[in-house]
This record gives sequence, C-alpha cells and structure tokens, in this order.
Amino acid sequence: MRLKIAPTKIARTTAALTFALGALPAASFAQDHVTYQLDWLPGGDKAPIYVCVQQGFCADEGLDISIEGGRGSTEAITKIATGTSDIGSAGMEAIMAAVATDDVPVKAVMSIFNKGPHAFYTLMDSGITSISDLAGKKVATSPFTSSNIFLPLVLSENGLSEADIELTKADPGALGPLLMTGQTDAIIAWVTDITRYMNQGEDAGKGVIVLPWSDAGIELYSATLVASDTFLTERPDVAKRFVKAFKKSMEFAQANPDQAAADVAAMVPELGVEDVKGSWLDASVLAFNSQTDEDGLGALLPARVANTWSLVAQAQGLDESALDPASIIADGFQE
Repeated sequence: MRLKIAPTKIARTTAALTFALGALPAASFAQDHVTYQLDWLPGGDKAPIYVCVQQGFCADEGLDISIEGGRGSTEAITKIATGTSDIGSAGMEAIMAAVATDDVPVKAVMSIFNKGPHAFYTLMDSGITSISDLAGKKVATSPFTSSNIFLPLVLSENGLSEADIELTKADPGALGPLLMTGQTDAIIAWVTDITRYMNQGEDAGKGVIVLPWSDAGIELYSATLVASDTFLTERPDVAKRFVKAFKKSMEFAQANPDQAAADVAAMVPELGVEDVKGSWLDASVLAFNSQTDEDGLGALLPARVANTWSLVAQAQGLDESALDPASIIADGFQE
C-alpha cells in the first residue's frame, strides 16, 4: 500500500525543513578539517590556537581543528611540507633556510611574532646593564636553542665577538639555577620565559635584568604561520578562513589573558593556568608591540622579510642569492 501525500502538505513539509536547516548553527554542518602543527610542546606561547578552538572562532569559520605537538621548527616544517599537517607555526629563520637549501614546498602566511624572542638574562648586582658589558663575562646557553645561531651577530652589533665572552652550554633547566647561584654571569634564553626567571630570582632574593636582542640590532620576524603549497593551492578558501579565525584568536588572547590561559589548560590539563598565563603574557609582547601598531597584526612586510633573510643568511653562512625572500610569502590570505 502506497502512502499518498497531498501536494500542499509536501510544500509545507519542505518549507518547514528548509526553515529548520536555516536555523541550525553553521557548526552543525560538515566542517573542513585542518591539522595544526605546533613547533614545540603546548604552552602559553601557543595560546591562540587553543583559544580558536575553545572560543569557537574556528568553528564559526566552518573549521574542525586537530592540534599536533612538535619538537622544533624543522620537524614542524617537514610535517607540513609532506602533508601530515596543513598549517602551523615555525620560526621564520627555519622556513627560510629550508626553502633556500632544500626548496621545501611551504610558504609563510602571516607573522605570529614580529620580533625575535632571543635575550640575555643577568642579575641586577652583576654590573651588566648592556650587551657590551658582557666582555670578559661567563655566559651560559642551552645546546640546541636557535639563539645560538644569532649570537655572533648580536655580539658584533654591540662591538664584541664570541672570543670576548666565556660561553658554556648547559641543560635548559639548569640555566636559571646557574644564574641565581652566580656560576654564570648571564644566560641566553627567550623572552617567553621572563616569568619563570623572574620567579626564580624572587625565590633567590635576586633581581633579574632582561636584555632583548630585538633592542640591540637584531630585528627580524620569528614565529610565523606557515602552510604547505598544496594546502594553499588546493584549499585556499579554507586557508583564508583559518587565518581569519587565528587572528581573531590572537586578539582575544591579548585582551583576555586569563581566559586564554584557561582555554589552553582545558585542552592540555597537565599545564597549570597561572604558568600558561605567565608564558602567554611574556610571549604576547612579541606579537603586540610598536611594530604591530605600525604595520598591523600578522603583517609580513617585504623590507622586513628581506632584512630577516639577510640576518639568517649571515648567521647560518648561507649565500644570500640562494633565496628571493619575497618568494616565500603567500599573499592574499589575510583580510
């Protein structure tokens, strides 16, 4: 027996279904999946991608996000280039070196940090108030930090060479204790760790001074949003929507650091909210600063990109003619 439905009832049913579908939020429909690649372990400096998920900025753009941890920019770039991940964060110096030496198929999409994170830390009673004061002093660094690449340049910019300091290498976790106990006069670390070292100084009854290299002649882009050529070519609309959501997340994290820290901790429960907040506040000055006010959030200006490549080439002993720095920038993905 076949069920007969009057045409008018079919029309009403269709209209009701259309209305119901139109009333559903965009996130209820199939979303575009994007795999985001971190260049290191989760932490406060990575807050924007967690904000993007937790605050719904990515979902609002029709994006379903998975986040992959990393162990350095080189690994992150490799995973993105090979299609394991679609887009993520990596140091600009690593992106440039990868393209210049191996023609890796990736592009920089937007700046995350428009200043380098590298810095010297010393104690207030050390007598060191500028980089030139490091002459004849003991300086400790970790073996694998990218800061070591730029060390000769920042010393040269301030009238010194590596021969003028006594450089030693130590485990990253030992740098703070070495400084606080006077076993070294200064350490090399990132400004994203200011809260950690300030807290260690407070516990030791010591005042800590930070000497950022970005204030001493080393002006360059650092953490950068990087994507594979395949992702940008085959899914350009997805890439644009991701960049839009990511920028919105950076602005939210800047305005709401407590909530940003809570968003990270909600997805990575082994991290403490206060530690995450401190790390984000330290890192955020690399994203929101006078350069940002002048150029705009996420900007990758050709002249500054070229200057970054010049510094990278010098630091890594690369031929500057091996790369046209403008060629690694993917235009048209930022609103």
